Amino acid sequence: MTDNNSEAAGPGSLDSLSYEEAREQLVAVVSRLEAGGASLEESLALWERGEALAKRCEDWLEGARKRLATARDAGSDGAAPGANLQK
Repeated sequence: MTDNNSEAAGPGSLDSLSYEEAREQLVAVVSRLEAGGASLEESLALWERGEALAKRCEDWLEGARKRLATARDAGSDGAAPGANLQK
């Protein structure tokens, strides 16, 4: 892997990624794997990074689902939309 690839960042950096950043990096990893030509070691590293990025995206989406459910529940109780939402 080359040092200028954003998908080469370590797993600790995942926590700071937005959904869009994680998705963009995941697309880059998949493209790189589909292109072929990588060594076995590089392919495995890319695969592991892709798995971690996919989990990050899934976590973001699950958080969004929970926030929407909270907003929906608050709306059905007559409360102002977003009254129970926190960042």
